Amino acid sequence: MSQTPPKPPATPGGPNRQHEALSGRYPPQTDRSVPEPAPDEGVEPLPEPEGPTQIIETDYTIGQDNIEGRAPFAFDIHNPVFGISAVAVVLFTAVTLIFPAQLEPFFGSLRDGLTANLDWFFMLAGNLFVLLCLGLILSPLGKVRLGGPEATPDFSLTGWFAMLFAAGMGIGLMFYGVSEPLGHFEAALGGVTIEDGLRTDWAPLGGAEGDADAARRIGMAATIFHWGLHPWAIYAVVALSLALFAFNKGLPLTLRSVFHPIFGERIWGWPGHVIDILAVLATIFGLATSLGLGAEQASAGLTHLFGLPDGDVTKVVLIVLITVVAGTSVVLGVEKGVKRLSEINMVLALLLLVFVIALGPTLVILTDFFSNLGAYATELVPLSNPFGRDDDNFRHGWTAFYWAWWISWSPFVGMFIARVSRGRTVRQFLVAVLIVPSLISVLWMTALGGTAIDMTVAGFSGILDAPLELELFEMLAQLPLASITSLVGIVLVIVFFVTSSDSGSLVIDTIAAGGKVNAPIAQRIFWVAIEGAVAIALLLGGGLIALQAMAVSTGFPFAIVLLGASFALVKGLIAERRELR
Repeated sequence: MSQTPPKPPATPGGPNRQHEALSGRYPPQTDRSVPEPAPDEGVEPLPEPEGPTQIIETDYTIGQDNIEGRAPFAFDIHNPVFGISAVAVVLFTAVTLIFPAQLEPFFGSLRDGLTANLDWFFMLAGNLFVLLCLGLILSPLGKVRLGGPEATPDFSLTGWFAMLFAAGMGIGLMFYGVSEPLGHFEAALGGVTIEDGLRTDWAPLGGAEGDADAARRIGMAATIFHWGLHPWAIYAVVALSLALFAFNKGLPLTLRSVFHPIFGERIWGWPGHVIDILAVLATIFGLATSLGLGAEQASAGLTHLFGLPDGDVTKVVLIVLITVVAGTSVVLGVEKGVKRLSEINMVLALLLLVFVIALGPTLVILTDFFSNLGAYATELVPLSNPFGRDDDNFRHGWTAFYWAWWISWSPFVGMFIARVSRGRTVRQFLVAVLIVPSLISVLWMTALGGTAIDMTVAGFSGILDAPLELELFEMLAQLPLASITSLVGIVLVIVFFVTSSDSGSLVIDTIAAGGKVNAPIAQRIFWVAIEGAVAIALLLGGGLIALQAMAVSTGFPFAIVLLGASFALVKGLIAERRELR
């Protein structure tokens, strides 16, 4: 009886390869003539490394510590990661909803205390991640290929860049695209203010009192600093670590796997449990911050466009409705849900960007793109320095918060980038992940923020006078087709809201299910609902301050995790490089 020949591997960048990378479910690469036992449908069969790699042998089986059940609904949860994470988040949400008035001052003091006392730590950690990435690009370790020396990319170069673009865009760029450059410009233009021997202004560095051109330059440099190399270095460290230990070392695509060079087989015990619990909590509160910002901005946009009441009720209703949509997307899965929404997002964001460039001060935007990059390069070292500075409000209220926020988002974004980057060398990976999204962010901030600054310098004060969440719509109102572009802006915020929630919940569910990617649907819906509930609780319990406080408080312990991951990454790459000799 003839045997069916093995199916040839899908071509690089082909639809089969793309589907496998996005879904996380790869066909087993085995000899089809040898009968194999039926696999666990929930276990992620990662592709075997292609070529000589330093495989880490382990007796651990994905899901071996899980608890499964069918009543009252199906579940497949990792013990104890799921239980501790879920109970902690549910208790936090309940207490915050029950005592919102009492907790509001607590959140304010928590955020201020953490950013004031730990700003040096966040800034040094961010600098270390950038230096690590640049060092790997220049070192021989940059030649290591993710997936093995003979691996080929799952995506074409264009498709890969598009994925990085999708990961780089989010609610934050919509919320801060106008308000941050304009805010830094105004603060810098106002100069330094001293009261009782302390600076009370929000100007970055020394400001630029009375000099509009210099204020514009330093304001854009400060904005790009927060959206350029540093955040993407944080994401790159997580993504590169996950990809290396999954695709080259043969370990599960979970954060605990990265620490095998440090803890050995103990990563399957409590050291690994703690790492995964911190990853779940950091991701939930990082996402809740973004979802809260999205609700604030979408509500303000609906009020601006349609006259709807802009209050807590509207924001809560928005979060509930969008959480339902996100839950539907999660049920549909990556291909039908997350991917299609991401494609809609990219098209709408590109249309809005092109519209602002074409109908705004086009020549100014295009020339400022290069001058802003020059300003960023000039001010990068002073802005990165955590010592000997007196611009406390800027450093604490902006930079420390941002670094903690990026760190809390890193498990979610890092796992997505890792999935789509198999087949790239470390050098290709880092250059693309650092440079491509950073340039897109610079163009976005230059177009939206630069247009708002240009209008303000020309004498229009409406944008500055508006609340932060309304500044984007006030800027669009000064351009043609204001109603249409404002509606596009609202839709973008909402779709970013949905894609962040459903993508984040899939990552959280994978971690809380012990590395399984096909956990029961009820579990995924649970995490989507939890994210919405946390965002509602934080909005009612202290608004934007509460959201920022929890992002900072979960970002701090996870920053320590990332420092350990950096050490493990270098050890893993050295071992991989040695294997190739």
